[in-house]
Formats: sequence, structure tokens, C-alpha cells
Amino acid sequence: MSKNPNSPVKSAAAPRSRRSGLRLTYVIGSLDRALRRRMSDVLAPLGLTLAQFTALSVLETRGQASNAQLAERSFITPQSANEVMNAMASRGWVSREPDPMHGRIVLLQLTEQGRAVLRKGEQAVLAIERQMTEGVDADAAAALQEQLETFVRNLRG
Repeated sequence: MSKNPNSPVKSAAAPRSRRSGLRLTYVIGSLDRALRRRMSDVLAPLGLTLAQFTALSVLETRGQASNAQLAERSFITPQSANEVMNAMASRGWVSREPDPMHGRIVLLQLTEQGRAVLRKGEQAVLAIERQMTEGVDADAAAALQEQLETFVRNLRG
């Protein structure tokens, strides 16, 4: 009996989906595309792109970051990160200062105006998250998030 390479992996740890013909990677990819589309739609009226929202979130979490660090954590190329940072700096959302330890590195940091824009973006995105998890038990949603974070660590590792 040969294994079908397109059939989803079934194990005790992975509950069976109602549409068991779909691979887990396909479902996660579909979710990613749907989230990107919806997030872009709700952020646009705020004058924010998804890349800018992600970058602002990363800067808030890290405090300061170089362009290269920001690109890596925002899932964009360094060239794209530079464009995103130029646009955000021109709007007063981020400041740039030379890294005191490395003369050629510029550190990026959120400004108060950037934080205010981020807060508005977070409220818009929170509404999508609430809709996405509607009808899902809070414990189940937390367990799923933990599993997804494990998937990310496994693939980065």
C-alpha cells in the first residue's frame, strides 16, 4: 500500500478536519492569505499598509531595531524594509539615530505619533481576530495559538 503524498498527516496529535482532504499547510496558507487581505482592507483607511503595521508592531516589541532586524522580523526584504521605513519616517512615525556601538548601523524607534497610529491599527485588527475566533472556546483558541507558535519555532529552528 503506497502513501499518497498529498493526503494530510493523521496522528493522535492532529485532529481530523471536516474536510480531511486538505493538507494542513494548505489550510494555514489559506488563512494567511485571508488574514493579509482582511488586514490590508481595515488598515488602508488608517493610512497604513500591512508592512507598516507589522514594522510598527515589531518596533514596539523590540524598542529599537536596525533595518536588517526589522526586515527579518517583519517578513520582508531589507530593500522593502528601507522603503517602509522611509515612508514611516517621513510621516513622523519612526525616528532614526546612529547606533553608538556600530557607526554604520541606524537604529529605528517608534515615536509617540507612531504609537498612536499603531493603537488604531491594533483596534482594527482586533476586530478581525474576534471574528476569526467567533464560536471557538477561549481555551481551544489559546491551545491553537500555542501549537501555531510551535510550528513557527520548528520551521525556524
